[in-house]
Amino acid sequence: MSNSTPAPVKPFVPFSALEALNIRVGTIERVEDIARSEKLLKLTANIGDHSRIILAGMKQERQIPREIEGKQALLVLNLEPKKMAGEISLGMLFDLGYADGVLPALATPERPVPNGTRAG
Repeated sequence: MSNSTPAPVKPFVPFSALEALNIRVGTIERVEDIARSEKLLKLTANIGDHSRIILAGMKQERQIPREIEGKQALLVLNLEPKKMAGEISLGMLFDLGYADGVLPALATPERPVPNGTRAG
């Protein structure tokens, strides 16, 4: 673990800003390469009642990207769909550290919980 200086805390926001986000636990079932991109991987996540595709810019962060298959992670599900490298992403994977230049790690529950469990 590195001893980096934390970024400044952002200004206060109303609770309604957090309540607007649909953050849930999902299991990453499949990780696929996107050949047209140097950064993106295509993740298939099981959210409990359905699966969805989430693109994550983590190709260069891991020597073996498929090592996260089978792991649970926090996902933001109600962001507008975003087209990247010819693919559509239907959410965002939470990871820790990227914005601070730290080798990213998945934001995961401390123990297994049902897919689709809400954060908050």
